[in-house]
Amino acid sequence: MFRRIVLAGLSVSALWAQSPNFGTGLYPVLEQAKCRICHTAEGVASATRLHFPEADAAPNQIAAFGNSLVNLIDKDHPETSLLLRKPTGAMPHAGGERIKRGSPEEVTLKAWVTQLTKLTGPELATALRYREFQDRGLGAKSQDAELRRLTHSQYNHTVRDLLGDQSNPAGQFPPEDFINGFRNQTQGQSLSPLLIEAYSASAEKLARSAFRGGDTHNLIPCKSASANAACRAKFVRDFGLRAFRRPLDAGEQKRYEALMASEPDALKGAQLAVEAMLQSPNFLFHLDVVTDAKLKPWAAASRLAYGLVDTMPDAELFTAAAKGELATRAGLEKQTRRLLADGRAREALNEFTAQWLRFDRLTTSSKDRRKYPLYTRDTASSMIEEARTFVSDLVWNNGNFMALFTADYGYVNPDLAAIYNVKAPAKDFDKVPFPPGSERAGILGQGLFLTLTAKPDDSSPTARGLFVRTQFLCQQVPDPPPGVNTNLPAVTEAKPQTNRDRMSEHASNPTCASCHKLIDPIGFGMEKFDAIGARRDQLALEFRGRGGEGTGRGMAARTVKLELNTNGDVAGLPDARFSSPAQLGAVLAKTPQCQECVVKQYFRYTAGRLETLADRPVILKALEDFRNSQFKFQEMIVSLTLLREFPPTTSARP
Repeated sequence: MFRRIVLAGLSVSALWAQSPNFGTGLYPVLEQAKCRICHTAEGVASATRLHFPEADAAPNQIAAFGNSLVNLIDKDHPETSLLLRKPTGAMPHAGGERIKRGSPEEVTLKAWVTQLTKLTGPELATALRYREFQDRGLGAKSQDAELRRLTHSQYNHTVRDLLGDQSNPAGQFPPEDFINGFRNQTQGQSLSPLLIEAYSASAEKLARSAFRGGDTHNLIPCKSASANAACRAKFVRDFGLRAFRRPLDAGEQKRYEALMASEPDALKGAQLAVEAMLQSPNFLFHLDVVTDAKLKPWAAASRLAYGLVDTMPDAELFTAAAKGELATRAGLEKQTRRLLADGRAREALNEFTAQWLRFDRLTTSSKDRRKYPLYTRDTASSMIEEARTFVSDLVWNNGNFMALFTADYGYVNPDLAAIYNVKAPAKDFDKVPFPPGSERAGILGQGLFLTLTAKPDDSSPTARGLFVRTQFLCQQVPDPPPGVNTNLPAVTEAKPQTNRDRMSEHASNPTCASCHKLIDPIGFGMEKFDAIGARRDQLALEFRGRGGEGTGRGMAARTVKLELNTNGDVAGLPDARFSSPAQLGAVLAKTPQCQECVVKQYFRYTAGRLETLADRPVILKALEDFRNSQFKFQEMIVSLTLLREFPPTTSARP
């Protein structure tokens, strides 16, 4: 019966007399069904065996993907194949029904399942190894940029180390947007007219300040009132090397010398040259990946410095670049570990932590002061400081970084102690154990996460589940369809409901269910914690009169308490049922997707882009090194740094 389906009077075998073509047949059907949204390395179904190729994949890669679906069929009983039953909803599928049973699309799907049963020999062997070839990144191209614009923090740090200027001028620049979870992604680094104007004004002010009161920072190598040609040449050469993070070419050297010589006063000439250099793209952008052999050492130095200490290379790194030491693994590792021991590396890591954990959302959040009198601006700052201290301790004391999700302690001050119901330590932000039975653990039990993923007046299971998916599993959840009403039913005194009950609409409405089934159940498991992270065993709903008589200030409120069902799960992960942040943390800490996501997030931050198929070997090797080090974050940094300069090689082809 399965092999003899009839549609419009034609048998499938007749429709596909020349064998079906996956690229023009089933592939468009799967794309139209939006299977790609979940089934990629970043999708919520990343743990499954079904991974789509990149959106711009070549026809031969699409064909190889089509054959790889043989991993999802039962050749002896094709009608029971996962490939057929899951997308049609014939068996439980987190994505719901994507292909309607009895439709022409299902006929196309069944025809391809039939075709896959015929794969044999080398063709079958290659299809079965598709994921292995994906992990090797074969046929894919890296998307590294040749130049990357200085981020605002890098700009501030660079002028600090170049000119000794501590004014942080980039604080006045137009704000940077979050893309791919970070503010430093290359696709968001275009130069707007406002930013160009800000760079110009900043360069003028910085150059003027650098020589106010004389050459107080010893930038000029000669001390006479009018610098001679040799002095100008040395200044341009030395300062230019540091400002552009590479030696100047002959033309650049000549132009800046001439510009400096246009002023008879040495200080004014140097100020003019500095102002011009600070507006040059060679200063505002740093080398990242280049093909010019002469520039490669300097690009490596810039990548290392801006990746590890968020600023320009120092003198020792410039020397290592000039000597060619960064072209060897030993030389690169030596400089990597040296910079990790530099105090500026801690500041750089704080920047990564702030963006990854979205501190910005907390600084702009507000809460209902009547419901949450303990929450103030100072409380928000305390929550940020706790998270920053927590991450820093794990990294710089070489702890197991997956304790980020399982640690049974926090770093508390009196503000947080009142929320956590613990005794305040003698010193602010000392380590304090969470009480037994608190059900807190790691970052998920801290005020930062529980507060920034909540609404002004209550918790938000959807926001909490979405944050876990995107930040800790590196999975992309699509936005709601246009025009969908995202408002939940109002809570009334006549019908008091928990968030779980109110959100039942998400599960019953097919438009919402496919995504919300993937995120809401995660948030349900954290409902014992309110909008500022305080523990609650019941949901207390307060009702006051609205309008009419007796609604004055003195009117007593009626409180209704509801039991909370905090059973949650993470769809797509094995053994992922939980009922508290502590239990969810234990699930995440042991989950390969979460461990890999930690590596991916740091890769995205340092590379300035999302990882691609070409980066799979680097990601997987760094993950292997991370695990072998017992999840020491510093070792993962070293591994990723070396792998990006000396990537794994492979010669196999699909």
